[in-house]
Amino acid sequence: MGFKMGIVGLPNVGKSTLFNALTKTAAAQAANFPFCTIEPNVGEVAVPDARLDSLAEIAGSKQIIPTRMTFVDIAGLVKGASKGEGLGNQFLANIRECDAIAHVVRCFEDGDVTHVEGRVDPVDDAQVIEMELMLADLESIEKRRANLARKLKGNDKEALQQDRLLAAAQAALEADKPARSVEIDPDDMKQWRMLQLLTQKPILYVCNVEEENAAKGNAHSEAVAKMAAEQGAGAVVISAKIEEEISQLEAEEAEMFLGEMGLEEAGLDRLIRAGYELLHLETYFTVGPKEARAWTIQKGTAAPQAAGVIHGDFEKGFIRAETIAFADFVQFKGETGAKEAGKMRAEGKSYIVQDGDVMHFLFSR
Repeated sequence: MGFKMGIVGLPNVGKSTLFNALTKTAAAQAANFPFCTIEPNVGEVAVPDARLDSLAEIAGSKQIIPTRMTFVDIAGLVKGASKGEGLGNQFLANIRECDAIAHVVRCFEDGDVTHVEGRVDPVDDAQVIEMELMLADLESIEKRRANLARKLKGNDKEALQQDRLLAAAQAALEADKPARSVEIDPDDMKQWRMLQLLTQKPILYVCNVEEENAAKGNAHSEAVAKMAAEQGAGAVVISAKIEEEISQLEAEEAEMFLGEMGLEEAGLDRLIRAGYELLHLETYFTVGPKEARAWTIQKGTAAPQAAGVIHGDFEKGFIRAETIAFADFVQFKGETGAKEAGKMRAEGKSYIVQDGDVMHFLFSR
């Protein structure tokens, strides 16, 4: 699995330009007026991971299959979106289907690109969007709790749990705090996720800066980073214009261009890594002469559930996992060398898969 990240923000902050760059397509029309993106554009990108190339080279794999990340470019939200302003209801529904939110905020000055509020203040912009999501959640919670009334009278166990969680979220929202600020007991986590509240989604602030500030950011991005830290959210600095230029270049040219701009890596790499950290994701690999492949799992995933990402039968019939750490696979030049050096381990059902593990699953049919 990869994950789905919704790209949101006010109109004209660079969302569609960033989407075009990240997906290397022109699917999202980047134009200097609000609502140029009417339907959510969906694009899949390969998750860059140099480890996968190293594994493929050692194993002589004919094919390299990276894991993938889905970006959803959602049209610009405005004040009143929670009440349907600016096609708000449609856009809010699109956000609900995503695993996380990449909130693009304008951290650049440009008189040629109009701002919907007539000024550049990324912290205030972020608060506008957050408030709309909170208002939408409050409206949704009130309707849901009213619909649960009959089941609650009958002491329906699931309805009681759902109402308790909705009440906790409502209390937070009425105190001007997002639903993700609520501390949830592990026993309630499954039901909590099923609520699909908008402010429950983890947020990554994407600070879109001028080209000359892409390496270190500016005063605007510093203010956003401070706000993100206070919220327990993530923040990453990107120049959408630079990313768009890079997306049109060959790999070698792109590397030279990044060097000239004082950047160690492309914004896509930083954005994906920040997204993985936000959602507590990691990668394991399967490697052979046919293919070298990356698989994304949640941190803390046990071996049978990790196997299930490949196929449900692998999880149902799980016997054991033959496991080699990435560093050992590279050091001993493949599976045979690692096995001879005693670095291949047979792990059972309780084994928690580690980032970079090279795995082979044995299962009964």
